[in-house]
Amino acid sequence: MQQIRLMVPGASSSSAPVEVRAPFDDAPIATVATADHAAVETALATAHALYLDRDGWLPTPERAEILERAAAIMIARADELAVEAAREGGKPLVDSKVETSRAIEGVKLCAEAVRNQRGSEIPMTSRASANRLAFTRFEPIGPVVAVSAFNHPLNLIVHQIGPAVAAGCPAIVKPAAVTPLSCARFLEILYEAGLPEPWCQMALTSGHDVAEKLVCDPRVGFFSFIGSGRVGWAMRSKLAPGTRCALEHGGAAPVVVAGDADVEAMLPLLAKGGFYHAGQVCVSVQRVYTDSSISRDVANRLAERAQALRVGDPTSPDTEVGPLIKTGEVERVHEWVTEAVEGGAELLCGGDRISDSCYSPTVLLDAPDDVRVSREEIFGPVVCVYSTDGVDDGIRRANALPFSFQSAVFTRSLDTALRCYRRLDASAVMVNDHTAFRVDWMPFAGLKVSGHGVGGIHHTMHDMQVEKMAVIRSMELA
Repeated sequence: MQQIRLMVPGASSSSAPVEVRAPFDDAPIATVATADHAAVETALATAHALYLDRDGWLPTPERAEILERAAAIMIARADELAVEAAREGGKPLVDSKVETSRAIEGVKLCAEAVRNQRGSEIPMTSRASANRLAFTRFEPIGPVVAVSAFNHPLNLIVHQIGPAVAAGCPAIVKPAAVTPLSCARFLEILYEAGLPEPWCQMALTSGHDVAEKLVCDPRVGFFSFIGSGRVGWAMRSKLAPGTRCALEHGGAAPVVVAGDADVEAMLPLLAKGGFYHAGQVCVSVQRVYTDSSISRDVANRLAERAQALRVGDPTSPDTEVGPLIKTGEVERVHEWVTEAVEGGAELLCGGDRISDSCYSPTVLLDAPDDVRVSREEIFGPVVCVYSTDGVDDGIRRANALPFSFQSAVFTRSLDTALRCYRRLDASAVMVNDHTAFRVDWMPFAGLKVSGHGVGGIHHTMHDMQVEKMAVIRSMELA
C-alpha cells in the first residue's frame, strides 16, 4: 500500500493519517499524512514568505518552462495517471483517460497563458495627462489556497493549481480526503519539472477547524473552492478582508426539449450527460423538460439506453458507469428515488442497488415538483423526464430552482434556441448538446447558489493576479 508523505516542507504531522480506499470494492489503496494546526501554520508561513520576497519570485520564462516540462511528463505517464484516478475516484477508466487528456491540455494552456500574457498601454491623451506614459503589467495576488472535490481528482487540481503556478503565486492545496492521490502525483510531477517544493504544498487537513485556519488566514490572497454550497458559502463568509475567491458548487442541470427535437441524435447525449461518472458531476443532466407530445417516447428510449449501460469496476475498460463515492451515497440516492416513486413518479428503469457501492442507472417520468429529485442536486445516476406544455413551460420550470449553472435546449429551430438562450437562468446554454459539455478554456461559472466567480484556465489565472499600473512623468518635457 502506498504511503504519501506530508507535502509541507519543514513540517511534521502529529495527526492520524487518512486511509484511502477504492469506492468500488473498499480495498485499501494508500495512507496519506495529514496536516495539523502546526503544519498548516508552516505551510502558510512558507507561502507568505515566498510572496513577500519579490526578488525571489519565479521568473516568467521559468514558470512557462516548468509547466511545459510537466505536461511532457504527464503525457509519458498518462495511462498510469488515468488508472490511479479511476481507482481512487470511481470514474470509469474510459472517462478517466479523457480526464487525463484534459488535464494535460490544461497544463499546456497554463504554459501558453504565461507566454502570451501582456499588460497594456493606457492612453494619455488629455491635457491633464500630458508628458506622461502609463502601462500595466500583471503580478501575483499572493498565496493561493485551493480546496478541491473528488469527482475529477486530477483535472480539478490542474484547474486550481496550474493557474497559480502560471500566475507566480505560492499555492497550498487541500484535495478531497477520499481522492488525494492524483493531487499528490500532480505535485510530484511539478517538482520533477523544476518547481521548488515550497511553491506548491499539499495539506490534507485533519479536521474542519484546521481547514478553516488554512482558508481564512489573512495571508491568503486567493481562495479557490470546489464542493458543496453549504461549505463554500460558509467559508466565504469567514474569509479575511481582501481575500479574493472563486466558488464552484452544485447544480441540477435542466434540459428543455422542444417538440421538433431530433430525438435520435439527442438520446445518446442525454444518456452520456446524465450517467457520466454515475451522475456525480455538478452539471450532470438531471431534469429534462420535454414537450408532452414526445415526453413518453423520450423517457422510454432513454430508459432503454440506461438499462444497456455496463455498471461495475471503474478500472475495467468495459465499464461505463462506476460506483458512487461512498456507500452512504447509494442509500441516499435510493431514498430519493423511492420518495419520488411513492409520490407518483413512474419508474421506467433502475431504482435499485446493484451492490454496496453501485446504483443502477435510473430514469423517472413526471416526478412531482416537490420531491428531492426534482428540487435538489441528486449527484447520482438518476435522470428525470417531465412532460411540459411547450418550451415556455419548460423554461419556467427549469428556472424554478435557485441553482444556475449550465443548461441545454434541443430543437431544430434557431428561433427556439435563441428564445431559450435568452430566457434560461444559466451561465451557459448548450444548443443540441448535453449540459455537461465543457472544454477547458471555456468560462465555467455557477451563479446564484451554484457559485461565485468564473472558472477556466485563463479566467482563473487572471483572478489570481493584480493588473498593476505605472505612470511615468517626463521631467524633461514638463
